[in-house]
Amino acid sequence: MNIIIIGCGKIGATIAEQLNNEGHRITIIDQNERVLRNIANKLDVLGINGNGAVMEVQREAGVENADILIAVTGSDEVNMLCCLIAKKNANLSTIARIRSPEYENEIEYLRKMLSISMVINPEKMAASEIVRLLEFPFAIEIDSFSRGRVDLIKIRLGEDAPILGIPLQELQKRASVIPLICVIERGNEVIIPRGSTCLQANDMISFIAKPQEAVTFARECRIPFEPNRSIFLIGGSRIAYYTAGMMNVPRHRFQLKLIEQNAERCTDFANRFENMTIINGDGSDQQLLIEEGIEKADAFVALTGIDEENIIMSMFAAKRSVPRRITKINRLDPTVVSEEMNVGSVVSTRMYTSDYVLRFVRGLERTRGVDIEALYTVANGKAEAAEFLVKENNPAYVGIPFAQLKLRKNVLVAAIFRGNEIIRPAGADYMQLNDRVVIITTDRGLHGLEDVLI
Repeated sequence: MNIIIIGCGKIGATIAEQLNNEGHRITIIDQNERVLRNIANKLDVLGINGNGAVMEVQREAGVENADILIAVTGSDEVNMLCCLIAKKNANLSTIARIRSPEYENEIEYLRKMLSISMVINPEKMAASEIVRLLEFPFAIEIDSFSRGRVDLIKIRLGEDAPILGIPLQELQKRASVIPLICVIERGNEVIIPRGSTCLQANDMISFIAKPQEAVTFARECRIPFEPNRSIFLIGGSRIAYYTAGMMNVPRHRFQLKLIEQNAERCTDFANRFENMTIINGDGSDQQLLIEEGIEKADAFVALTGIDEENIIMSMFAAKRSVPRRITKINRLDPTVVSEEMNVGSVVSTRMYTSDYVLRFVRGLERTRGVDIEALYTVANGKAEAAEFLVKENNPAYVGIPFAQLKLRKNVLVAAIFRGNEIIRPAGADYMQLNDRVVIITTDRGLHGLEDVLI
């Protein structure tokens, strides 16, 4: 597909890299010639130096022949204008990054008025992930399928986990709750498990389960955790704003404390959120953190705009025995940070956005009656989890028992959602029309269910 990306910041560059890896023809528009030169040296893309909101610049980029235009500059208004101009001059799909809280209640109106195909808000997506991580204090990562009915949860097994050394097919017979284990990360190795696979200490496993099943399984694995109540938020960023809004509801009962250097932002938060303690100060000041009671906190969430500062603060929180730490990383490689530093769970706005855009692009490419409902990169980008909606009776896979299907080697059919029923597939199970099917694979680039067959 021909794809134009306007804005080559951290998010634009990540989207370009992902789509370039999928074989699409990418053109990037940016006003910074040095940034364009750097990415052109790294990727097989065309760079156009100019203002993406100018019609002639879009025409130079080939907007008339483009399939998708993605506007991810630093300005919401410029992004919307880019999409509007593109739609007036070409028949294509448009994606706009709109992240200001000022537009939060008008997103659907703006999307319809400007004929924008999809609106992305990286900060709001990151905030949603943070809240889910706080709801499941034992999880390293969480992704949701079937519109939140089940989760793909990553945990690390300790030395004393009673499920170690036992083949997975035997565990199913012994334990009261053994969810479907989909991915095992062992050092640098990523394993799609089989029945004979045995788990080892320090394995990071990703499994599919309902929320209560996940809690029971974590306890059976002897992962120590307590509910998060007292939570420190460091940095009054957009992510902090959205996070506080999602957490500041009666059902959560969180005790929130925000530390922010900018007095005006502190006032804004105080006016918006009544049940929140707000401290005007430097969250990297270790003495201030001690005075504010960090040692009694259940969770510490570092959300400043500086990756290195967030890392250092989370490492200090770990030193002070804060059990739950969440660290926002945007510029640095999240894989290196999460593996080599004691910073807890890592959230990355650019990775969430890239996954979201990739799902949309693959959905546009569908030609086989299958829709991608959800798409996540797992195991630090070494595997994918995709949810498909079966829309047509394809004789290649619909109605045929899995025992008779010839699946590719590194593919696992993890779950089937049929109405209100959740099926963990066995050899005798099969897919039906309107099923939602979750596929886990280390082979990147699934576009439809036919791709999982030999």
